[in-house]
Amino acid sequence: MLDKHLHIIAFAPPYPPTYGGIIEVFYKLKYLSEQGVKIHLHTFTYRDKKAHPALADYCATVNYYPRKTGFLSAISTKPYIVKSRIDNTLIDNLSKDNYPILFDGLHTCGIINNKKLLHKKKIFREHNIEHDYYYHLYKAEKNIFKKIFFLTESIKLKRFESILEKADVILSVNKHDTTYFKKTFPKVNTTQISLFHENNDINIEQGKGKYALYHGNLEVSENSKAAEYLIKNIFSKIEIPFIISGNNPPQHIIQLAKQYAWIKIIANPDNKEMLQLIRNAHVHTLITFQPTGLKLKLLNTLFNGRFIVANSNMLYGTTLSNTCNVADNDNNFQQQITTLFNQSFGDKDILLRQESIKAYTNNYNIKKLLQLLY
Repeated sequence: MLDKHLHIIAFAPPYPPTYGGIIEVFYKLKYLSEQGVKIHLHTFTYRDKKAHPALADYCATVNYYPRKTGFLSAISTKPYIVKSRIDNTLIDNLSKDNYPILFDGLHTCGIINNKKLLHKKKIFREHNIEHDYYYHLYKAEKNIFKKIFFLTESIKLKRFESILEKADVILSVNKHDTTYFKKTFPKVNTTQISLFHENNDINIEQGKGKYALYHGNLEVSENSKAAEYLIKNIFSKIEIPFIISGNNPPQHIIQLAKQYAWIKIIANPDNKEMLQLIRNAHVHTLITFQPTGLKLKLLNTLFNGRFIVANSNMLYGTTLSNTCNVADNDNNFQQQITTLFNQSFGDKDILLRQESIKAYTNNYNIKKLLQLLY
């Protein structure tokens, strides 16, 4: 059998896999490597910082390119996240063979229409409909300078997105985005493939936990906004033990939680501690104000956590509403959490979860991806 080679352009070094999009990039290349694909990774770094040597365990070659941050990238007509990742050496390296290229995120697509790459098969991996994502960041942000940046970037991303006409395949992450890309780019083959992640099998504790949980990177304004909403509108009204856990919680969230003896903040847990928090919780409160992409925190909870109460935005574009309890107003959230705290998570719940997540398993999606690539 001929060797299977693949170029992957990652928007940042995919190790260690500690946040959203990078987790997806890392586990995608890990599973491709395990299937015998020889990966040629191209990634962008800040200054002289390099990725972890562990990437050599999964990649045939790893190439680093300096990200061009600063004023000139900021004033470009191209989005900042794109302009700062255009590199001539990258183009030259990609043009030397006939291997397909996987562009991971719209961030990496600034060269997709380059003449030197006309002979290549080009696969675009969507993370979000980026102009929507940045518009929601603009609405959630309180800092005026960041608001201006997010709004400007959203406008540029909307205009730039037309470059995807040059792709041969679009890999979308949910049903809604699949419909969007098929309508916007009818000549491009769009196929839905869920996010890759660290979970292979269901690993859920039966019985009952002693607290409800919200987790996420609390440095992100969207997540801190969700945590603030849950404290003010849900858990200040029901005296059920509630833990908020994540990276660098803002001071106003810490002060808000201190007003209620049953609400606790756990800051900066490592991966092992976070997994234990997820597995030991009884109810998971998953809420987002951005109906964009597919949330890895949802997948992690589905594979490791007991009951889930989520709003419709969190489940948008998925087939997971049958395994989650959907709540879209304060009273409904309070009632469902209170009811579930009196129930035990048992065999039937685990069987339902197993049936619901088949299309979100790595084994299912790696087969689909390999068929598209080769």
